[in-house]
Amino acid sequence: MLTDATTRPRTPARPRTAARRSHHDAPDTTDAFARLTSLDDGPERDLLCEEIVEAWLPMAHRIAGRFRNKGEAAEDLQQVAAMGLVKAVHRYEPGRGAFESYAVPTITGELRRHFRDRMWDVRVPRRVQDLRNKVRVARRELLEQPSSGREPGITALAEQAGLTEDEVRDGMEAMEGYNALSLDAEVSSTEPDGFSLADTLGATDPAYDSITDREAAKTGLRALPERERTILYLRFFEDMTQSRIAKELGISQMHVSRLLSRSCALVREEATGGADDMARSRAA
Repeated sequence: MLTDATTRPRTPARPRTAARRSHHDAPDTTDAFARLTSLDDGPERDLLCEEIVEAWLPMAHRIAGRFRNKGEAAEDLQQVAAMGLVKAVHRYEPGRGAFESYAVPTITGELRRHFRDRMWDVRVPRRVQDLRNKVRVARRELLEQPSSGREPGITALAEQAGLTEDEVRDGMEAMEGYNALSLDAEVSSTEPDGFSLADTLGATDPAYDSITDREAAKTGLRALPERERTILYLRFFEDMTQSRIAKELGISQMHVSRLLSRSCALVREEATGGADDMARSRAA
């Protein structure tokens, strides 16, 4: 005969006790920390800190393993985690709870700070780094959806991450700054011989070198008589010979030569004198 479930006597529920989960690499250093708090700064305290760090070092290495495959060597990650462990040991106060609960976020924060501040080839502001992380997570979540069959667009990423479309664009641009490309990296494989990133860089415009000289010569040129300015223009801008200039102006070639020499000397003196005056005024 079936018994109605509603008529069964209910067994009082046992109260749940939250048992603290301890990892295999979490040693018992309670007595060591109690002793540490009673010691003043000195060799004995330093030695005890080293013993505690060595005891907890396997846990630090385990946490460092969570950040593998992110472009950083395992040995470097372990060193960063060890630095975080040392900070945790020195700052820990036994009265505030278990050491593991304090050390894990301290070590994890040190590792994340390492990636944030040291691993970017192109340094970007913290705000843009955060946008990059949000866009990266949103993209992964969208690609993991069963209905996803293509790369999510900016609008979809903005809705998933709770950002504006401009913020998504900033985050996507920041993704290119984490790892820089070598100038020898191949940009296109469609060309017969291909070309590298260095091939896309422009060359220095030689006209830039003459800008300073032209600006320096302006004052001296304005001070010349009109005929001398005309001679300089015909000679250096129209590339006319001295004999042709002489015929153009109805004077001798020797006269043109003297006027050119004198005019160039005056312009040069004005330019160098102005530069010297500027240098003296800056020094004063």
